[in-house]
Amino acid sequence: MTAVTAMSGRPGGSGRSGVKSYAAVDLGASSGRVMVGRVDADTLELTEAHRFPNRPVRTPEGLRWDILALYAGVLDGLGAAGQVGSVGIDSWAVDYGLLDADGALLGNPVHYRDSRTDGIAEKVWATVPTAQLYAATGLQYAPFNTLYQLTAARSTAQLAQAKRLLLIPDLLTYWLTGEQGTELTNASTTQLIDPRTRDWARGVAERLGIDLGLFAPLRQPGDPAGVLRPEVLEETGLTGPVPVTAVGSHDTASAVAAVPAATGERFAYICTGTWSLAGLELEAPVLTEESRAANFTNELGLDGTVRYLRNIMGLWLLQECVRAWGEPELGELLRDAGKVPALRSVVDAGGAAFLAPGRMPERIAEACRASGQPVPQSPAEVTRCILDSLALAHRRAVEDAQRLAGQSADVVHVVGGGTRNALLCQLTADACGLPVVAGPTEAAALGNVLVQAWADGLVGDLAGMRELLVRTQPLTRYEPRGDTARWRAAQARLAGV
Repeated sequence: MTAVTAMSGRPGGSGRSGVKSYAAVDLGASSGRVMVGRVDADTLELTEAHRFPNRPVRTPEGLRWDILALYAGVLDGLGAAGQVGSVGIDSWAVDYGLLDADGALLGNPVHYRDSRTDGIAEKVWATVPTAQLYAATGLQYAPFNTLYQLTAARSTAQLAQAKRLLLIPDLLTYWLTGEQGTELTNASTTQLIDPRTRDWARGVAERLGIDLGLFAPLRQPGDPAGVLRPEVLEETGLTGPVPVTAVGSHDTASAVAAVPAATGERFAYICTGTWSLAGLELEAPVLTEESRAANFTNELGLDGTVRYLRNIMGLWLLQECVRAWGEPELGELLRDAGKVPALRSVVDAGGAAFLAPGRMPERIAEACRASGQPVPQSPAEVTRCILDSLALAHRRAVEDAQRLAGQSADVVHVVGGGTRNALLCQLTADACGLPVVAGPTEAAALGNVLVQAWADGLVGDLAGMRELLVRTQPLTRYEPRGDTARWRAAQARLAGV
């Protein structure tokens, strides 16, 4: 049986008369939502005002985000949220919109899973070798990093016409306020930021012919980002002025800010969802060649921190399988998976072979067959293969991060949508040989709200935010079962494939 211990923080207390409300726009790869957070010194409550789908569209030009539908969802959500003290927006990373000289959008933003960056990395590395690129930016290789997207777009008429580039949260903020800026935590995912200076890597951009003048001035989390335009107030029914605050606009930055770590606790974190982002919070980047070879990234966080992490494919594998199976009931599927023998078959959950959508059950079976492992047949067996593989990937990332950064962890905090998956949380504890504290589920939205409250003077620094989270959010603790020998064996088996 799964061994869990519930830890419930005490509810909000005497300061309720001073409670303020904030709207957190939180955009994921498959859906967006507007959440309302209520905050004071003893209160942190979150409710959903509106949820809407995020459906990419495959056009003759390629895979595109339906940015107008997303903006309409944001407006509907702000209308449903009611009067709030401010608004903040977070989303996925790397993608952007291009504006012409009049500030008009030049086409729908390209989806990071579009094929336009195929083979582009090699062209970049011919000019800036990988070791130099990593030493300057500290960012792990991913084929969809903004740097590669801009290189792929170099000869296009659209980029030639562009006068401004705005990352997705900054684009929506611009439409809400008329003000342009580039929020730093998201900018750090472009592979164009120097994590030591927390400013642009100008030498890299110059060598690759990337015009940094396309980017609006950098903003820090907590900076003002304008106020809602009169037309937005009219459409949403809100009474102005309503400020918009720059939050950790990369959703992982907001999620890590909402890790409920006690002051002084040595922790690793895993932000789970479509992706798993696993690593440590550091005071300085790790830019060694060994770190680059291990594919770790140095992204920027709140209060001068560095998010030192590895990007893992995450629950995307299970989401695609569930879609292929006709959306079976997930709870029953996980219960059946829990009965399947552990570690019969594992795959590289971060492998490029699983990046594209479609045929996921067949591709997992093919990977197992090619490596000489038992081929999972039923949905339960495939699901167990995925979850074992994710737990193994979590183990590798947590172990490698500690070794490369020279910083140990005594507990793993799991935040995000994967906290609902008790089997994955327990398997992660088993694999890592460390306790797992799961929660909060809505970490990105909570981090978004907390930065707004911080800017408003309601909460203190990052440590103060986390202290409020520990006191107010329900958390679940998973203790590791048995030893980790079988996980070491599975890791060695996978390494030999």
